[in-house]
Amino acid sequence: MPAFTFEKISPPVRSGSAKAAPKKPRGKLSQMIDRFAERRAKRSLRDERGSSTRRDDKPAE
Repeated sequence: MPAFTFEKISPPVRSGSAKAAPKKPRGKLSQMIDRFAERRAKRSLRDERGSSTRRDDKPAE
């Protein structure tokens, strides 16, 4: 026969409605990274569509 018994302790019951946490404003660094990512995505889409780039304009040596 075991000397110890363990009981499962249930978490405390929260009263009231669950409120959403207010959204924090994004930091300046995050905003800058988002801008770079958007520009890079636009550039890659433009390249996929077949627009010429500077590398394509130069004659091969």
